[in-house]
Amino acid sequence: MDWGSLKKKLLKFSRTAWTPFAAIPIALGIGAIVLLIAGYDPVQAYIAMWQGAFKDKTAIAEVLIKATPLIFIGAGLAIAFRCSIWNIGAEGQFYAGAVAATAVGIYLGVLPKIILVPLVLIAGAVSGALWGMIAAFLKNRFGANEVVTTIMLNYIAIFITGWLVTGPMIETKGFFAQTAKISENARLWRFMPPTRLHLGFIIALLVAVALYILIFKTSLGYTIRAVGVNPEAARYAGINVKQKALLAMALSGGAAGLAGAVEISAISYRLYQLISPGFGFDGIAVSLLVNNNPLGVIFSGILFGALRSGAEVMQMNAKVPSVLVNFIQGLVVLSVVAFGVYSYVSKEKEE
Repeated sequence: MDWGSLKKKLLKFSRTAWTPFAAIPIALGIGAIVLLIAGYDPVQAYIAMWQGAFKDKTAIAEVLIKATPLIFIGAGLAIAFRCSIWNIGAEGQFYAGAVAATAVGIYLGVLPKIILVPLVLIAGAVSGALWGMIAAFLKNRFGANEVVTTIMLNYIAIFITGWLVTGPMIETKGFFAQTAKISENARLWRFMPPTRLHLGFIIALLVAVALYILIFKTSLGYTIRAVGVNPEAARYAGINVKQKALLAMALSGGAAGLAGAVEISAISYRLYQLISPGFGFDGIAVSLLVNNNPLGVIFSGILFGALRSGAEVMQMNAKVPSVLVNFIQGLVVLSVVAFGVYSYVSKEKEE
C-alpha cells in the first residue's frame, strides 16, 4: 500500500471517528452557557446527568432500555439512507408496529408464550415494513418526495393510534385513552432482575449486526449502496432501482416496527395515544452520528440512551426545568446532525 492510499484511509477514519466526539462536547458546552445564564450550576447539572446514566446497575439498565428502540430504528434508517431514501417516517412506522403488536398480544393472548412472543414481534416488523413501503411505492409510481410522504404518514399513524385507543381498542373500563394490557404470554423475558432490562436489547444488537452484514458484506447490500451513490449508473448497470428503494424502505420500516413491538411487549404492555417520546426522530441523529453504519448505531444508540436517562435525573436532582433539559437534548441532536452533514459533504467532495 502506497503512502497516498494510506493517507486517504487515515483521513477517512479520522473524519468518521472524531465527529461524535466533537459534536457532543460542543453541544454540552453551549448547554452549560445557557444553564449559567438561566441561573443554574452546569457542573451540578452535568454531575446529576452522569449519575443518572451510570450510577449503578439499575441506572445502566435503564440506559440500555432507552437505547433499545434507538438501535432498532437507527440501524433501519441506515439502510434507507445508504440507498439515498430519506426516511423521515420511522416515528409512524414505530406506531404501526406498536399497534399490530398490541392487537396480536391482546386478541391472540391464549396462545402459548413460545408462539405468541414471536408472533407479536413478527406482526410489528411486518406492519412497520408495510407502512414504510407506502412511501417507496408513492416515490416509484408517482415520483412523490419521500421526505414529504413519510412525514405525512407519521401524522396518519399517530392519528390512527389515537382513534384506536379512544375507540375500538380502548380498555374495558374506558377511563383512559389506552388499550387493555397484552397477555402475559406476549411479554418479552427480563434477564437482569430487579432491573427492567429485557430480551429486546439483545434482539436489537442482533438486528444491527445482521443489517451491517447485509449492507456491507453481501451482493444485495452492494446493489443497495450502488443505488444510493448513483441511481442512474446503477440502472445502467442493470440494477432495478425501484425494487431496491422498496426493499430499503421495507427493511427500514420493519426495524422501526420491530422497535414498536418490543416497546409494547417488554415495557408498556399496552398501547397509549403517544407511546413514543420521539424515538423515530432521535433515530435519525443516531444513524447520522455514525455515518449510517448499522454496527456503529449500537454505540450511538447507547449514547443517546444515556443522554435521555441522564437528562431525566438532571431535571429531578438538579432542579433544572424540563424546558432547559429538552433544550440541551435538542442541542445535542442538532450538533450531531450538523457534524454528520459536514462529514457527508466532506466525503462527497473527496470522492
